[in-house]
Amino acid sequence: MASYVGMFVGLILASAVLMGIVMFVPSLLLPSYIKIILFFISLVLDAMAFTSRYYSYLIGPLLKHRKKHVILSNENPYWLAQSGDTILRKSGENFIATVYISIPLYRSATEMEDDEKLDFSQQISRLVGLSKDPVRYTSELYVMNKDSYIQKLKERITMTENEEADLQSKDAPKNELDRVRGKLAMWRNMLDSIGKGFSFELSTYMTVSATGVKEYEASSLAQQKAKELMSGVGSIFGVPPSIITGADLLRFVEPEYLLPISTVTEQISKNIQEQVI
Repeated sequence: MASYVGMFVGLILASAVLMGIVMFVPSLLLPSYIKIILFFISLVLDAMAFTSRYYSYLIGPLLKHRKKHVILSNENPYWLAQSGDTILRKSGENFIATVYISIPLYRSATEMEDDEKLDFSQQISRLVGLSKDPVRYTSELYVMNKDSYIQKLKERITMTENEEADLQSKDAPKNELDRVRGKLAMWRNMLDSIGKGFSFELSTYMTVSATGVKEYEASSLAQQKAKELMSGVGSIFGVPPSIITGADLLRFVEPEYLLPISTVTEQISKNIQEQVI
């Protein structure tokens, strides 16, 4: 309501200013055709002011679209708890804590026999009935950020190159040099091949949330629910589920971690292309 009133008053004042210019500024200072244009702009502002009650959601963005930044909310959408194992956000006066649980399942229905498919569907049915609270079950395929792996390959290549240079300086036997050169060719081929396409990771997980007046209360309740779910998942599938912590949580809440914009390999390829051009 406050935003609507502010918009209405602002539009009326702007219209009044333009109308005052049209009526009181002499024609010698302001040509007639400009006064006519200002008059019509004033009428448009009046119409916008009196319709802003019903169309403020359209008029607001129209008036603000030239700003560099439009602030949708001053509150943080979420933040990581100090314990590093819970995502928190505020809803009104309460806090909502969400825990992510990793389920190490890597079975595919395309590789199962009919009996195995039936058994797996029964396991999923038991999984769904584990909790009376709302729980989200998700299998997510996301692009792997290969930066750290590529860095390890580059370090191995550098070490192998140093080993080759050391053997050459010592006049090592030919079979030793061939062994090191073969290893060096292998690492270089791996570095070349990894950048030719995207690599994907499959993650199966579940999330459970709890509400509390305080942050620690919401986190404690969510952790308690998570532990109960983990016990059930372990008995159903025979796997050790775990609570996702730290930076790994960003894979599920940050688009940059879900789909990395670029990797070191892509940057290297881009630099090479620029040099060739």
